[in-house]
Amino acid sequence: MSLTELYGDEVKRLIEKIVSTQQEKIREGGKILADAIADDRIIFVFGTGGHSYIGAEESYYRAGGLVPVYAILDQDISIAHGSSRSSSIERTSGYAQAVLNTHPIERGDVMVIVNAYGINSCTIDTALWCEEHEVTTIGITSPEFSKSVPANHLARHPSKKNLYELVNLYIDNHMPEKDAVIKIEGVFPLVSPVSTILNAFVINALVAETVGILNERGIEAPVFTSANVEGGEEANRRWLKKYSSRINLKGK
Repeated sequence: MSLTELYGDEVKRLIEKIVSTQQEKIREGGKILADAIADDRIIFVFGTGGHSYIGAEESYYRAGGLVPVYAILDQDISIAHGSSRSSSIERTSGYAQAVLNTHPIERGDVMVIVNAYGINSCTIDTALWCEEHEVTTIGITSPEFSKSVPANHLARHPSKKNLYELVNLYIDNHMPEKDAVIKIEGVFPLVSPVSTILNAFVINALVAETVGILNERGIEAPVFTSANVEGGEEANRRWLKKYSSRINLKGK
């Protein structure tokens, strides 16, 4: 078996594990998001550090994705703007509150918190801020990983809490303890991580459930069409007229 086949098998195994164990939770999450859209609310998504940041980007202004999504894209916690800077800031207590206070999040809104590791200060502070402000939270995370990290680890929030313990609903992305899944003989670290793929799968499964629930209720779901296909720009223009001023699409 080639390494590509081995990696493919590992990814398929983990996705199948999500499907077999998390369907009810994803459906429940879809109901929360559908209720928010039906109530003319915006869905907030925050990928709270490192590569979990990509989860917010995946959910935002995306062909086949929900239109009323406000991604909190704080550059200081993005790997692209400096790996050591990102690692330091995601471990800084109080940083998330300062960021969240600058966005138009209201009581009764919904926040999807994407962080596979589920332990750092930015992640935990986000969950605590949402609880304080009565914002409903959905966490995408790996309890298996969170439980494996010692309470005194320097990456942890001072409270030692885990994301899955603090949100209203958590969806287990089943990221394994070391994230990477391939062992190559003669190479010490495992290679080929899976957390981004698993986060994206859960996010887009949530989209499918949300749209399905809205359709069951007879509500037209606000979904982006690819602008690279005929009629896509026109289809999106109608939704952008309704939502663009509320989802931080400056210049769109």
